[in-house]
Amino acid sequence: MTSHYSVLGISASASPEEVRGAYRKQVKAVHPDLNQGTSDSVERMKELVSAWEVLGDPVMRREYDRRNGYLSGRDAKPESEFDYAEFLRARRHDRESQSKLVFYDLLHDNPDEALLVYDSLCATGDFELYQYLDREDFMDCAFLLAEEYESRMEFRRAFDLYAAIVRFEQRRPYFRHFMADVYDRLRTVVCFRMPAVECAETVLNALHQMIDWELPRKDTAFCYRKIAELHLQNGDRRAAYRNLQRGLALDSRLAGVKKLQQELGYFETV
Repeated sequence: MTSHYSVLGISASASPEEVRGAYRKQVKAVHPDLNQGTSDSVERMKELVSAWEVLGDPVMRREYDRRNGYLSGRDAKPESEFDYAEFLRARRHDRESQSKLVFYDLLHDNPDEALLVYDSLCATGDFELYQYLDREDFMDCAFLLAEEYESRMEFRRAFDLYAAIVRFEQRRPYFRHFMADVYDRLRTVVCFRMPAVECAETVLNALHQMIDWELPRKDTAFCYRKIAELHLQNGDRRAAYRNLQRGLALDSRLAGVKKLQQELGYFETV
Protein backbone atom coordinates (compact mmCIF):
# COMPACT_ATOMS: atom_id res chain seq x y z
CA MET A 1 0.00 0.00 0.00
CA THR A 2 1.40 3.38 -0.98
CA SER A 3 2.02 5.68 1.98
CA HIS A 4 0.35 9.08 2.22
CA TYR A 5 3.80 10.64 2.14
CA SER A 6 4.62 8.94 -1.15
CA VAL A 7 1.30 10.08 -2.60
CA LEU A 8 2.26 13.70 -1.90
CA GLY A 9 5.89 13.17 -2.89
CA ILE A 10 7.34 14.24 0.45
CA SER A 11 9.32 12.70 3.30
CA ALA A 12 7.87 11.74 6.67
CA SER A 13 9.84 14.60 8.23
CA ALA A 14 8.11 17.24 6.09
CA SER A 15 6.85 20.31 7.95
CA PRO A 16 3.13 21.20 7.95
CA GLU A 17 3.91 23.96 5.45
CA GLU A 18 5.67 21.49 3.15
CA VAL A 19 2.75 19.07 3.40
CA ARG A 20 0.26 21.80 2.52
CA GLY A 21 2.41 23.09 -0.33
CA ALA A 22 2.89 19.61 -1.81
CA TYR A 23 -0.84 18.90 -1.65
CA ARG A 24 -1.76 22.15 -3.39
CA LYS A 25 0.87 21.65 -6.10
CA GLN A 26 -0.30 18.11 -6.83
CA VAL A 27 -4.00 19.05 -6.81
CA LYS A 28 -3.47 21.85 -9.30
CA ALA A 29 -1.57 19.47 -11.57
CA VAL A 30 -4.16 16.69 -11.66
CA HIS A 31 -7.49 18.38 -10.98
CA PRO A 32 -10.17 16.65 -13.12
CA ASP A 33 -11.47 19.99 -14.39
CA LEU A 34 -8.10 20.58 -16.03
CA ASN A 35 -7.72 17.01 -17.30
CA GLN A 36 -11.08 16.42 -18.99
CA GLY A 37 -12.24 14.32 -16.07
CA THR A 38 -10.13 11.27 -17.09
CA SER A 39 -10.40 8.23 -14.82
CA ASP A 40 -6.70 8.49 -13.96
CA SER A 41 -7.00 12.11 -12.83
CA VAL A 42 -10.10 11.34 -10.77
CA GLU A 43 -8.41 8.42 -9.00
CA ARG A 44 -5.26 10.45 -8.44
CA MET A 45 -7.35 13.26 -6.93
CA LYS A 46 -8.97 10.78 -4.54
CA GLU A 47 -5.53 9.62 -3.40
CA LEU A 48 -4.39 13.19 -2.82
CA VAL A 49 -7.49 14.11 -0.84
CA SER A 50 -7.16 11.00 1.33
CA ALA A 51 -3.51 11.80 2.03
CA TRP A 52 -4.29 15.44 2.85
CA GLU A 53 -7.14 14.54 5.21
CA VAL A 54 -4.64 12.60 7.32
CA LEU A 55 -1.39 14.49 6.96
CA GLY A 56 -3.05 17.91 7.05
CA ASP A 57 -4.45 17.23 10.52
CA PRO A 58 -1.76 17.30 13.27
CA VAL A 59 -3.53 14.76 15.48
CA MET A 60 -4.39 12.33 12.67
CA ARG A 61 -0.89 12.64 11.26
CA ARG A 62 0.70 11.74 14.62
CA GLU A 63 -1.52 8.68 14.94
CA TYR A 64 -0.78 7.67 11.33
CA ASP A 65 2.96 8.05 11.98
CA ARG A 66 2.68 6.02 15.18
CA ARG A 67 0.76 3.18 13.52
CA ASN A 68 3.07 3.03 10.52
CA GLY A 69 6.39 3.23 12.29
CA TYR A 70 7.34 6.79 11.37
CA LEU A 71 7.71 7.64 15.06
CA SER A 72 9.72 5.68 17.60
CA GLY A 73 10.91 5.88 21.18
CA ARG A 74 10.16 9.09 23.02
CA ASP A 75 8.86 10.68 19.80
CA ALA A 76 5.97 8.20 19.68
CA LYS A 77 3.77 10.19 22.01
CA PRO A 78 0.08 9.35 22.32
CA GLU A 79 -2.07 11.81 20.45
CA SER A 80 -3.64 12.91 23.74
CA GLU A 81 -0.36 14.56 24.71
CA PHE A 82 -0.76 17.21 22.03
CA ASP A 83 -3.98 18.93 21.09
CA TYR A 84 -3.36 21.48 18.35
CA ALA A 85 -6.64 23.29 18.89
CA GLU A 86 -6.05 23.63 22.62
CA PHE A 87 -2.53 24.81 21.93
CA LEU A 88 -3.93 27.62 19.77
CA ARG A 89 -6.72 28.46 22.22
CA ALA A 90 -4.22 28.84 25.02
CA ARG A 91 -2.45 31.59 23.04
CA ARG A 92 -5.49 33.84 23.14
CA HIS A 93 -3.50 37.08 23.08
CA ASP A 94 -1.55 36.04 19.99
CA ARG A 95 -3.41 37.11 16.85
CA GLU A 96 -1.63 34.70 14.57
CA SER A 97 -2.56 31.73 16.76
CA GLN A 98 -6.15 32.92 17.04
CA SER A 99 -6.37 33.39 13.26
CA LYS A 100 -5.11 29.85 12.75
CA LEU A 101 -7.66 28.69 15.32
CA VAL A 102 -10.46 30.27 13.28
CA PHE A 103 -9.31 28.34 10.21
CA TYR A 104 -8.83 25.13 12.19
CA ASP A 105 -12.31 25.27 13.68
CA LEU A 106 -13.89 25.95 10.29
CA LEU A 107 -12.09 22.96 8.78
CA HIS A 108 -13.17 20.75 11.66
CA ASP A 109 -16.88 21.56 11.60
CA ASN A 110 -16.85 23.91 14.55
CA PRO A 111 -18.20 27.11 12.91
CA ASP A 112 -19.79 28.59 16.03
CA GLU A 113 -16.45 28.67 17.84
CA ALA A 114 -14.70 29.94 14.70
CA LEU A 115 -17.07 32.89 14.35
CA LEU A 116 -16.85 33.67 18.05
CA VAL A 117 -13.07 33.94 17.84
CA TYR A 118 -13.17 35.83 14.55
CA ASP A 119 -15.75 38.33 15.82
CA SER A 120 -13.63 38.92 18.93
CA LEU A 121 -10.60 39.64 16.77
CA CYS A 122 -12.57 42.00 14.51
CA ALA A 123 -13.96 43.83 17.54
CA THR A 124 -10.49 45.23 18.28
CA GLY A 125 -10.97 47.55 15.30
CA ASP A 126 -7.56 47.05 13.68
CA PHE A 127 -7.58 43.35 12.82
CA GLU A 128 -7.14 42.06 9.26
CA LEU A 129 -7.17 38.29 8.84
CA TYR A 130 -4.86 38.32 5.80
CA GLN A 131 -2.05 39.71 7.95
CA TYR A 132 -1.87 36.55 10.07
CA LEU A 133 -2.37 33.70 7.57
CA ASP A 134 -0.44 32.88 4.45
CA ARG A 135 -2.15 33.96 1.24
CA GLU A 136 -3.69 30.61 0.32
CA ASP A 137 -4.89 29.87 3.84
CA PHE A 138 -6.40 33.35 4.07
CA MET A 139 -8.39 32.87 0.87
CA ASP A 140 -9.63 29.43 1.92
CA CYS A 141 -10.50 30.70 5.39
CA ALA A 142 -12.25 33.81 4.04
CA PHE A 143 -14.41 31.64 1.77
CA LEU A 144 -15.46 29.39 4.65
CA LEU A 145 -16.20 32.42 6.85
CA ALA A 146 -18.26 34.04 4.09
CA GLU A 147 -20.28 30.85 3.68
CA GLU A 148 -21.04 30.83 7.39
CA TYR A 149 -22.07 34.48 7.50
CA GLU A 150 -24.21 33.99 4.41
CA SER A 151 -25.99 31.02 6.02
CA ARG A 152 -26.68 33.19 9.09
CA MET A 153 -28.08 36.04 6.94
CA GLU A 154 -25.21 38.38 7.77
CA PHE A 155 -24.93 39.29 4.12
CA ARG A 156 -22.83 42.42 4.42
CA ARG A 157 -20.09 40.54 6.26
CA ALA A 158 -20.30 37.72 3.72
CA PHE A 159 -19.92 40.25 0.90
CA ASP A 160 -16.86 41.86 2.49
CA LEU A 161 -15.13 38.47 2.70
CA TYR A 162 -16.05 37.40 -0.83
CA ALA A 163 -14.86 40.81 -2.03
CA ALA A 164 -11.50 40.30 -0.31
CA ILE A 165 -11.12 36.97 -2.13
CA VAL A 166 -11.77 38.69 -5.47
CA ARG A 167 -9.14 41.36 -4.78
CA PHE A 168 -6.52 38.78 -3.82
CA GLU A 169 -7.39 36.57 -6.81
CA GLN A 170 -7.01 39.48 -9.22
CA ARG A 171 -3.55 40.25 -7.89
CA ARG A 172 -2.38 36.65 -8.29
CA PRO A 173 -4.65 33.72 -9.24
CA TYR A 174 -5.18 30.93 -6.72
CA PHE A 175 -8.83 29.81 -6.86
CA ARG A 176 -8.78 29.97 -10.67
CA HIS A 177 -11.71 27.86 -11.96
CA PHE A 178 -13.28 27.90 -8.49
CA MET A 179 -13.77 31.66 -8.81
CA ALA A 180 -16.93 30.97 -10.81
CA ASP A 181 -18.48 29.77 -7.54
CA VAL A 182 -17.29 32.90 -5.72
CA TYR A 183 -18.83 35.17 -8.37
CA ASP A 184 -22.07 33.19 -8.27
CA ARG A 185 -22.27 33.58 -4.50
CA LEU A 186 -21.50 37.29 -4.76
CA ARG A 187 -24.26 37.76 -7.29
CA THR A 188 -26.73 35.92 -5.06
CA VAL A 189 -25.75 37.83 -1.94
CA VAL A 190 -25.71 41.30 -3.49
CA CYS A 191 -28.58 41.03 -5.95
CA PHE A 192 -31.03 38.87 -4.07
CA ARG A 193 -30.15 38.68 -0.37
CA MET A 194 -28.83 42.10 0.63
CA PRO A 195 -31.74 44.13 -0.81
CA ALA A 196 -34.08 42.46 1.69
CA VAL A 197 -32.09 43.51 4.75
CA GLU A 198 -29.80 46.41 3.76
CA CYS A 199 -30.51 49.97 2.63
CA ALA A 200 -30.38 50.79 -1.09
CA GLU A 201 -27.16 52.79 -0.68
CA THR A 202 -25.32 49.80 0.79
CA VAL A 203 -26.49 47.54 -2.02
CA LEU A 204 -25.60 50.12 -4.68
CA ASN A 205 -22.10 50.47 -3.27
CA ALA A 206 -21.66 46.70 -3.41
CA LEU A 207 -22.93 46.55 -6.99
CA HIS A 208 -20.54 49.30 -8.11
CA GLN A 209 -17.67 47.42 -6.50
CA MET A 210 -18.59 44.34 -8.51
CA ILE A 211 -18.63 46.37 -11.72
CA ASP A 212 -15.16 47.71 -10.93
CA TRP A 213 -13.85 44.12 -10.77
CA GLU A 214 -14.37 43.72 -14.54
CA LEU A 215 -16.51 40.61 -14.31
CA PRO A 216 -17.70 38.74 -17.43
CA ARG A 217 -19.90 40.97 -19.60
CA LYS A 218 -23.15 39.18 -18.75
CA ASP A 219 -22.49 39.45 -15.01
CA THR A 220 -21.63 43.14 -15.32
CA ALA A 221 -24.77 43.73 -17.38
CA PHE A 222 -26.82 42.02 -14.69
CA CYS A 223 -25.30 44.33 -12.06
CA TYR A 224 -26.30 47.37 -14.13
CA ARG A 225 -29.84 46.01 -14.35
CA LYS A 226 -30.05 45.70 -10.55
CA ILE A 227 -28.64 49.22 -10.16
CA ALA A 228 -31.32 50.50 -12.54
CA GLU A 229 -34.03 48.76 -10.50
CA LEU A 230 -32.79 50.29 -7.26
CA HIS A 231 -32.62 53.79 -8.73
CA LEU A 232 -36.15 53.39 -10.06
CA GLN A 233 -37.34 52.31 -6.60
CA ASN A 234 -35.74 55.46 -5.20
CA GLY A 235 -37.52 57.60 -7.81
CA ASP A 236 -34.42 58.48 -9.80
CA ARG A 237 -35.65 57.64 -13.31
CA ARG A 238 -32.71 59.22 -15.14
CA ALA A 239 -30.14 57.20 -13.22
CA ALA A 240 -32.25 54.09 -13.75
CA TYR A 241 -32.44 54.77 -17.49
CA ARG A 242 -28.67 55.36 -17.81
CA ASN A 243 -27.76 52.17 -16.01
CA LEU A 244 -30.26 50.11 -17.95
CA GLN A 245 -28.66 51.41 -21.16
CA ARG A 246 -25.24 50.38 -19.89
CA GLY A 247 -26.50 46.91 -19.11
CA LEU A 248 -28.11 46.46 -22.51
CA ALA A 249 -24.98 47.74 -24.23
CA LEU A 250 -23.10 44.84 -22.65
CA ASP A 251 -25.81 42.25 -23.16
CA SER A 252 -28.54 43.06 -25.67
CA ARG A 253 -30.45 39.97 -24.50
CA LEU A 254 -30.29 40.88 -20.83
CA ALA A 255 -32.97 38.93 -19.04
CA GLY A 256 -35.70 40.46 -16.90
CA VAL A 257 -35.66 43.97 -18.39
CA LYS A 258 -39.02 44.09 -20.16
CA LYS A 259 -40.98 45.28 -17.14
CA LEU A 260 -38.22 47.73 -16.26
CA GLN A 261 -38.28 49.13 -19.80
CA GLN A 262 -42.04 49.57 -19.63
CA GLU A 263 -41.88 51.37 -16.29
CA LEU A 264 -39.19 53.68 -17.60
CA GLY A 265 -40.87 54.30 -20.95
CA TYR A 266 -37.58 53.11 -22.40
CA PHE A 267 -38.37 54.14 -25.94
CA GLU A 268 -39.54 57.55 -24.84
CA THR A 269 -37.47 60.51 -23.68
CA VAL A 270 -36.79 60.31 -19.97
